[in-house]
Order: sequence, then C-alpha cells, then structure tokens
Amino acid sequence: MLIVVDPSSVQPLADQVAASVRGAVARGEAVPGDKLPSARAVAAALGINLHTVLRGYQQLRDEGLVELRRGRAATITELAAQGGRLHLREAAEEFAGAVRQLGASEEEALDAVRRALADR
Repeated sequence: MLIVVDPSSVQPLADQVAASVRGAVARGEAVPGDKLPSARAVAAALGINLHTVLRGYQQLRDEGLVELRRGRAATITELAAQGGRLHLREAAEEFAGAVRQLGASEEEALDAVRRALADR
C-alpha cells in the first residue's frame, strides 16, 4: 500500500498518514487482513519522523480501522471495510442533500468537490 503525504499542506503529517490509509480502504485498495507497511519503513520512505507515522497509525487504531500489536504488523480490520465505505456514502448523501437545498447543479457540486480536494 502506498502512503503519501504533502509536506506543504496545513494538515498535520500524522493526519495525512491516517487519511492516506483511510482512502486506500475506501477505494478498496486495502482490505481486511492486509498488513500496513511498518512505521519505520513509511517514515524512511517519506522522510518523516517515526513517531509521526505511529501517531497516524494510532489514530486508525482508535477508530477501530487498524489492529496494532507490538512487534507485529498493523492489520486492517473488518470494521475498516464496512465503516470506510459507510462513512463515505453517508457524507456523499449529506452533501447531495445540501446541493439540492442550495439549488446547485451537478456540475457546480462536482466542481466544488474538486476545488475542496485540491485545497487539501
């Protein structure tokens, strides 16, 4: 699994690590039972502090998306596959409702999402 961060973003790096894994789960690139790369390997590959990666992994653990065991690889949980897709779907439905309420077109809504994603 590829974990990416943007050092120029205002979002903290640990949050970006967690978001990268969440995104991989939502896209189906990571499934329950998959192992995350070691925090040490991610830190070295991205040129960031080991503890930053660990904080990102701990966020995922606290959300129930990853199981962490000392000395073993972090593993994607069954909850991650269910929860990630459900949260994305719920957020999309809420956004669609807001778009309808504002009277915006589908193209305007998609442009707004693209701009918001580009700003992250």
